[in-house]
Amino acid sequence: MAIDMQDCFSFLAKRRKTELVVTSAGSSSEVWWETTGDLDDTFYLEASMSLSTMFAAGIAKSYPDTRFWAFVGDGAFVMNTGMLFVERAMGLPNMVSIVVANRCYAATDGVDLPIGDQIDFAGIARASGISNVYTFDSLAALEAGFDEAFYRNGPTTVVLELEKPKRHYVSPPFDGPELKYRFGRALEKRFGLSLLP
Repeated sequence: MAIDMQDCFSFLAKRRKTELVVTSAGSSSEVWWETTGDLDDTFYLEASMSLSTMFAAGIAKSYPDTRFWAFVGDGAFVMNTGMLFVERAMGLPNMVSIVVANRCYAATDGVDLPIGDQIDFAGIARASGISNVYTFDSLAALEAGFDEAFYRNGPTTVVLELEKPKRHYVSPPFDGPELKYRFGRALEKRFGLSLLP
């Protein structure tokens, strides 16, 4: 089974409280943008090349009282499974890594992952020592398990088994410098700090 990506992201957006979000290149950025239209509290890391969770981890370490959701595409996940060891070592209690497991490279028109149907993303996370690992392959299961999975302390990986994207989605309308300043100014406002010149 698998969840429709838009339905899944709509559910997550409704359940989101004050979490800061970092998205990965491709469909997670595009669908999150179309779903939320979030201008300030999401960093759309479009050129992430498998480093979205590492980027999020650095910010999460700096703001330990704020919760973070970091999306990573499954194509990015297989490019850099070493991120799991860093997440384990950092042991951040305030960050959830969310694997968008649609078994394809959605950013390149849905090209199938090699042996994608055989990859056990949750098993890889567990073998890397991640203490909290959850997999959801239906909206009902995600609804039932959301609080436990998304509000645990300690390194957490959530695998969302999603259907392949059914269409092209709109990319967030920001370039890198604009996005950096939008997100930075939002952090300054939220935390009462001066971060950017």
